[in-house]
Amino acid sequence: MLGLLRFVVGLIFLEHGTSKLFGFPHVASYPAHLPPLLLAAGCIEFVCGTLVCLGILTRPAAFLASGEMAVGYFMAHAPRSPFPVVNGGDAAILYCFVFLYLVLAGAGRLGLGRLLFRRNTVLAD
Repeated sequence: MLGLLRFVVGLIFLEHGTSKLFGFPHVASYPAHLPPLLLAAGCIEFVCGTLVCLGILTRPAAFLASGEMAVGYFMAHAPRSPFPVVNGGDAAILYCFVFLYLVLAGAGRLGLGRLLFRRNTVLAD
């Protein structure tokens, strides 16, 4: 189940990055040229989502992704309302805590890091 959770969360997070950076699978409602903060968010989502999905460098990638979601929540959602269901930040909170869990749990047995790197290295998780 850990491997499945990691794969699905990484894939969905990756899609947020591809929509910002490449307009795929949909064109995000942003200006033609992304502001630097959204460009950085798109890059983090694309790279970290890919790494988490594949199970390579899962712990550092999940740590960065969790931090991005925390910052995103407090910058974009929290000022609108203290209630996540009202301010639209419930997904950001869920991503933040799932990624935080992956920082502690690692990639699990099915991560590609186990095939690419030695079994007992930090890179494997």
